Amino acid sequence: MKQRRIPDPKPLFVERMNKLITEEKDREAYWEISKTEPQNSIRCNTIKISPEELIAKLEARGWKISQPWKNYPEVMIIESELKPGELGRSIEHLLGYYYVQELSSMLPIVALAPKENELFLDLCAAPGSKTTQAAAKMKNTGTIIANEVSLGRLSILAINLERCGALNTILSRKDGRSLCKNFKELGIEFDKILVDAPCSGEGTIRSSPQTYIIWNPRTIRAMSILQETLFVNSFEALKVGGEIIYSTCTHAPEENEEVIDRFLKKLGNRIEVMDFELPVRTRPGITSWENKEYDKRVVKAKRVYPQDNDTEGFFVSKFRKVKP
Repeated sequence: MKQRRIPDPKPLFVERMNKLITEEKDREAYWEISKTEPQNSIRCNTIKISPEELIAKLEARGWKISQPWKNYPEVMIIESELKPGELGRSIEHLLGYYYVQELSSMLPIVALAPKENELFLDLCAAPGSKTTQAAAKMKNTGTIIANEVSLGRLSILAINLERCGALNTILSRKDGRSLCKNFKELGIEFDKILVDAPCSGEGTIRSSPQTYIIWNPRTIRAMSILQETLFVNSFEALKVGGEIIYSTCTHAPEENEEVIDRFLKKLGNRIEVMDFELPVRTRPGITSWENKEYDKRVVKAKRVYPQDNDTEGFFVSKFRKVKP
């Protein structure tokens, strides 16, 4: 792994991460890997091509390909040294044969496992990595509602869906909170919902070192309020027996376990916290932070740290609606 010059993290961020990662060797590994770029990872778009066919095409280019997750052959790492921008300029990418996607970004859909002919809501969908992943899992059947509030990001989402041939997808542009209220009023209920919530992005520092510069506690507090309302409103649009993922690309407990703790209190016995497996090393959710105690069930959430898997950082949790 090549190291590079990156901005110095703010002292408060260092203090918080050192508190989250308690062992010294573990801490050192985190700060060390944070200085390196993430691996070149892609996801084969099985709507258009099989993993075997894609590997043959890419190896003909001279690229060395590995498949890190045994049960997910569509997930690939390019082991070869590539020129800047080469991954996005290839004809295979332009034709939608693969999607450039960081490994940890694939985990929410792996956990949710949407199936053929289901009704699926991707509440915060742009740029489309998880939407196109869901479309492939569903084999272009059923219906995906892909929502994005930002017009600029919605355009990127539309381009990616078209490139990947995701034909089972309807785009919407609306604040996720009011959209779910509309669905509830219309009696529309989903089999699966993904709330990959906007967040402070602490887990993305390998691909976006500028996160060090823009990071501040005010963002964490503001995002936490938004995240809770997005989840609670989306839960109302979930059918009984339906499953929902809450995920972020941040390490901040205020945006992860604390948000879960609040909506568990609000939703009571209507919601079940699910356990699940991921094809990477994970750590359990934490039950206390900054003199606050959280619902013990948050341990079923999965924390993904960069030093454990050579990925970005992520947080994934899964729930089922058990009562109307």
